[in-house]
Amino acid sequence: MSEKSAVSFAHIVNPVNAPEGSELHVAQPVTFKSILRALHFTESDTSVALYCIGFPEDEGVAPPEFTRLPVLRRSVLDERKFQVAKKYPILYDVLQAVYEHSDAEYLIYTNMDIALMPYFYDAAAMIIKQEGCDALVINRRGIWRTYCTAAQLPLMYSEYGMPHPGFDCFIFHRSLFPKLILDKICLGVAFSEVTMIHNLIAFAHKLHLEDKRRLTFHIGTEVMPPLPQEYYRYNRAIYEQIIYPQLRPYLQVEKFPYAMQPFLLRMVKWMLNPSFRTHVMMELEGKSLLRRIKYVLDSWRFSVFDRW
Repeated sequence: MSEKSAVSFAHIVNPVNAPEGSELHVAQPVTFKSILRALHFTESDTSVALYCIGFPEDEGVAPPEFTRLPVLRRSVLDERKFQVAKKYPILYDVLQAVYEHSDAEYLIYTNMDIALMPYFYDAAAMIIKQEGCDALVINRRGIWRTYCTAAQLPLMYSEYGMPHPGFDCFIFHRSLFPKLILDKICLGVAFSEVTMIHNLIAFAHKLHLEDKRRLTFHIGTEVMPPLPQEYYRYNRAIYEQIIYPQLRPYLQVEKFPYAMQPFLLRMVKWMLNPSFRTHVMMELEGKSLLRRIKYVLDSWRFSVFDRW
């Protein structure tokens, strides 16, 4: 991609009518205001279109600058019975909506508790151009819970924050969407981010993980908050039994974040990251080693053959 070529983004979010007193009731207005500030900060050669999608009861939550897509017609409750009913959306439905209703080159999905730095879109466009990547995943920074209103955004921007190993901001070329294997994974629960990162590792020509620059942040520094167990088990079962077996043939250890770092260092980073499973990474490491050994043996065999 040329350094001077423009980049177009379609950014989709899934706002909810969060009850007063909930964490999302605090975080969501911060997220909206930070997105709008980033939109207004963006230079003219970066095109950004904002979209939102939700259930009928979530109408009117997003600011008018967001294009409201047709309401979601199904949730995880349509797929299975749960003891405690929580109306989580299906990840595929959210991404399909922005794919079908936009023509942007790159699609962006962020969680509703992820706020943007003002230069987010310009920085993302610049990274895509410089790295030549078709998928970009951005790790957030966690800031202290002393902040509670969008009016405090300037102070939030000034916080350095704490690093977070998980994934909650995904940018990918629209050509990748038809390849993604998402099944009926739901948002709002663990393994939705596992599903996204492994799909992008599998199908992107080049995935870039941005875990150093301060581009997004989250109010709160926890790494693994309490999980609704029955929904966690639902997502985990779908990923492990349906999605991962289909992704497995496309996964190579060399395409994973940190793969170019020394063996012990990358293994530690993979073990500390909740989105990567240690036994899977060891299996992929073994396959990579066997490929390298085969390459050396084949090279030696053909060099000997060539001398005769």
